[in-house]
Amino acid sequence: MGATGQPAPAGEPGPHGLSELIGERRAKGDRLRESDASAFPYAFPRAEPIEQVLAAYEHLAQGEETEDSHRVAGRLLARRGAGKAAFLDLVDRTGKIQLHARVDVLGEERFECLLSLDLGDLIGVDGAVLRSRHGELSLRVDSFQILGKALRPPPDKHHGLSDVETRLRRRELDLIANEDTRKLFMDRARVIGAVRAYLDEAGFIEVETPVLQPLYGGALARPFTTHHNSLDRDLYLRIATELYLKRLIVGGLERVYELGKDFRNEGVSAKHNPEFTMVEWYEAYADYEVEMERVQELVARAARAVGYAGELDFQSPWRRVSFVDAIAQQSGIDLSSVREAHALAEQVSASGLPIATEGSSWAQMADDLLSKCVEPTLLQPTFVVDYPVELSPFARAHRSRPGLVERFEAFAGGIEIVNAFSELTDPDVQRERFEAQQRLIAGGAQESQPYDELYVQALEQGMPPAGGVGLGIDRLVMLLTGRDSIREVVLFPAMRD
Repeated sequence: MGATGQPAPAGEPGPHGLSELIGERRAKGDRLRESDASAFPYAFPRAEPIEQVLAAYEHLAQGEETEDSHRVAGRLLARRGAGKAAFLDLVDRTGKIQLHARVDVLGEERFECLLSLDLGDLIGVDGAVLRSRHGELSLRVDSFQILGKALRPPPDKHHGLSDVETRLRRRELDLIANEDTRKLFMDRARVIGAVRAYLDEAGFIEVETPVLQPLYGGALARPFTTHHNSLDRDLYLRIATELYLKRLIVGGLERVYELGKDFRNEGVSAKHNPEFTMVEWYEAYADYEVEMERVQELVARAARAVGYAGELDFQSPWRRVSFVDAIAQQSGIDLSSVREAHALAEQVSASGLPIATEGSSWAQMADDLLSKCVEPTLLQPTFVVDYPVELSPFARAHRSRPGLVERFEAFAGGIEIVNAFSELTDPDVQRERFEAQQRLIAGGAQESQPYDELYVQALEQGMPPAGGVGLGIDRLVMLLTGRDSIREVVLFPAMRD
């Protein structure tokens, strides 16, 4: 156990041994500061990514040396050899390179200084590229600087860092120990870059709307509440950016998007983290058909950005199935003919489905039927389209099917990744929808949309026909990197004490 009562991270000794080890490493750092004027500089400019250096010399034959000098920097994670030569592994975010240190190149004193460093220390190296007699691309150490002292040892290099709790709570250790984790979060950055590039090229402008909102909205979820002392009022962490972004459409910006954090006070699961990353975009003069095409194009582009080669086929066109048909296929319940809550509850109970019925509204049960019976079966990319109006307070009425709205959700790998509509633009209908939500709140429904009069007034200024999309970045990264839990793709996920 560590000094705090928590298990010591992999590779660390117990509390007493750790204290002694930290003391020894601290003393070594003090000696280095006194003996080496170049140690611990403020900067080490012009260091190249290790991956870039390795890629430039793939052609080198076994045993071939160059005099091409390169500069790299990173963390020491392994050391081998003795006598007049030694090999060390240096790691940065892009990869690992073997360092070849020789006493005849460095001199006795600097050679011994290099070998005295601890695993985990940070160094910068200048040297020439070669391929060793064993065939490994390496960098001959012509000179080096000590950049940072690790007082604690890195995770065990043989066993890595496999304990899930430690990996998630101490992400810095996970990144040090696991090359796969470093690649994962670089891939996450590539996905976000691809999303932004697609929308920028399509003429959207990126905007920022309030995270602290006087009234939450845009989704059916419970918010986090806080208090602003100076204003002496409660505020809410946003659950969605939708209503603010659509006010910008009213204002004439026509194509807008926001990529950032939303917050929902809900349970933690493999698919849910209370703080999560979403991109929402809205465009004037489009409908949900246009947005389905955009989703297909954008997701395929993100897949290419990370070199996705899994079993999911993101190429267009994706399969489509209606909300009612999807539920009928998987549960045997035809929602088009069961329109009352009590009747639906009776059918659900008779079918033995894992759906809560007591105190549940028709909309809640219908939504549960989709998430529990249908969603896990949607492995290949699929659009579920045309939802009941009760589930969609911001979607426009279907142009040919009464009682439904033009809404779709996109699923892949058994999880939802997108929610989208032909947007409701009629202020009078929107007011009626808000009032219906208020009746649900009065009946005890916690996850309902509060009445937003300012939003209705914005619609009264006149809103053009529009399509809107919300895409979950975390879930998209899960799919494209083959991860089963959202905690794996969030650097610092919410954890229980």
